[in-house]
Amino acid sequence: MLFKAFIASLVLYTILYIYSLLPSSTDSTDKPSPEAWESRKLEVKQVFLDSWHDYARHGWGKDVYQPVSQRGTDMGPAPLGWIIVDSLDVLQLMDCEKEFSDAKSWVQNDLDYDKFDHDVSTFETTIRMLGGLLSTYYLTDDQLFLDKAIGLAEKLSGAFDSQTGIPYASINLHTGVGIPARGGSSTAEVSTLQLEFKYLAKLTGKKSYWDQVEKVMKVLDDNHVNSGLVPIFVDPDTGMYRGELIRLGSRGDSYYEYLLKQYLQTGETVYLKMYQESYAGIKKYLLNKSYPSGLTFIGERPNGLTGPLDNKMDHLVCFAGGMFALGATDGVPISISDDIDYDQLDLAKEIGKTCYRMYHDVEATGLAPEIVVFNTDSEKKEDFYIKANDRHNLQRPETVETLYYLWKITGDEKYRNWGYEIFKNFVHYGKVPAGRGKDDEIRYTSLGDVTVNPPKLRDNMESFWLTETLKYLYLLFDDEENPKWDLNRIVLNTEAHPLPRFEMGSEFKTGWKRGGEQQKKTVENGGLLRNDFRVSSKEKGSTEEGSKDSSSGDAQLDNKLVAEAMKEKKEIPEAKEPVAKPLDEQAKEVKAKAVVEEEEEEKKSPEEMAERVAKNKEVAEKMKQENEIPSAKKVARPLDDQVREIAANELPVEAE
Repeated sequence: MLFKAFIASLVLYTILYIYSLLPSSTDSTDKPSPEAWESRKLEVKQVFLDSWHDYARHGWGKDVYQPVSQRGTDMGPAPLGWIIVDSLDVLQLMDCEKEFSDAKSWVQNDLDYDKFDHDVSTFETTIRMLGGLLSTYYLTDDQLFLDKAIGLAEKLSGAFDSQTGIPYASINLHTGVGIPARGGSSTAEVSTLQLEFKYLAKLTGKKSYWDQVEKVMKVLDDNHVNSGLVPIFVDPDTGMYRGELIRLGSRGDSYYEYLLKQYLQTGETVYLKMYQESYAGIKKYLLNKSYPSGLTFIGERPNGLTGPLDNKMDHLVCFAGGMFALGATDGVPISISDDIDYDQLDLAKEIGKTCYRMYHDVEATGLAPEIVVFNTDSEKKEDFYIKANDRHNLQRPETVETLYYLWKITGDEKYRNWGYEIFKNFVHYGKVPAGRGKDDEIRYTSLGDVTVNPPKLRDNMESFWLTETLKYLYLLFDDEENPKWDLNRIVLNTEAHPLPRFEMGSEFKTGWKRGGEQQKKTVENGGLLRNDFRVSSKEKGSTEEGSKDSSSGDAQLDNKLVAEAMKEKKEIPEAKEPVAKPLDEQAKEVKAKAVVEEEEEEKKSPEEMAERVAKNKEVAEKMKQENEIPSAKKVARPLDDQVREIAANELPVEAE
């Protein structure tokens, strides 16, 4: 009997011991004391320092670090200090004085762009290095960091030397020559340079920094996209979008993020309007709900807006919850805001919940994979599944980023609790076991498979583990008031580097208007009108009225999209789906007219075409003298687009 009792006690003790080693699942209703949050903030700082010190011992100055084998490598013939520069502002934030001093010394004595005779990503170098240098100057007023930022910007500016001003994907920092990518530049990458270059323009007064990134936005907007949603590739030589794939994941994500943040940084209302159109498009075309829990997720449109929705959602898309929360109040806590877009805020909360569940529902580790596919089939029992090639975890920041924004804006404690649960799982499962590498000092790595326990290790530490993931967690648990990090005074670039909001002043202006030559006017785009979506104004309470107001616009957009697609195939749409009633007749007339016009043009003789060319030139010249932009009603086809472009290029700025 005593022996059985002993065995039972031993089993119970063993179970309790094993349980104590597992990361805890935090109850979202917990309300820890301020002292507890301070302690958790310091836990994050210690994890940061463990990772930082390991890198400093075994990879100092190197651009890429492998924490399991404890080896560092460079991306080219000389180090850029990719990890060091990207981490400068978080060292400042966490009051790591010695570590910051060491990093500053490296920047001062070893960072030399001319020695880097190799190509680097224009986008990554801008958001990580230029953003890191500028944010550190903002935090410290140390001229060293501004000087280094200017030197880097001069090199990066060579990437904009394309026929359209759309930057090439890569740049050689030694030669300053841009290098195009096969398939075109990424839409997100070319439109996620603006915060950094605009702030540098404000600091230096150098207008070329401003103009080169503003021109990018004009070229993109001149594509006249419907619904505010854009394909993920753009040709730098033509300025036209390539392909039909639309998503908020890789190569699409930060295009939308920087629309909102450009508006917040400078107050340029054109970017608010573009963001509002994109938000409406996201709601209409990309949202769906999972079964059985009804989790709201953001899917993809591989074949454009007229194609089916793909239920795949990258972890990268989890940034959107933070974007919507920021857009709901412009960064002001709802407790003191008098201008709240509750529709955006509600969607932010839904996305935050979904992304938390992408962690919480992975039973083996409580860590999210790189990609999930959501289930909308009522016969399935799980809300999402994970494909074999998508099971890795790169210590990404997007979910904790969204939790940070939701906490700061709503004050709801559950977002901190969710963040702490995720943090504990990162620490528990990402810690490199003893006996691996060159020493047994504590360090953390990304994972190869989060669906097994213990997970497979992946020998890599991205710089965003330090400068984004741990930074957002530190800020999430930090109760101290720091005006330099006040969301109402700054914008965080896509690499979480703080840049101040500022007045443009007399020296800077947007310099372009929507729709190429005309704002909110008819634009020829295959005979179809530009979509004029608008999000209802921010107001407290339900947004049902605003949704009803936009229903007619939604139907009109459906007609335009279908008519445009069918025009390309020379088909006549019928008064059935997929053309939305009651505008099906309008769509049919548009298409029929376009086909007739095309057939008439094909019958023209060379003499008749020459006569039309002369007429076009005459009309364009006359309208140019009157500072008027020609439209397709006044200019003969098929050269109306050409004439409009000629006239627009030669008109004085004030005529735009």
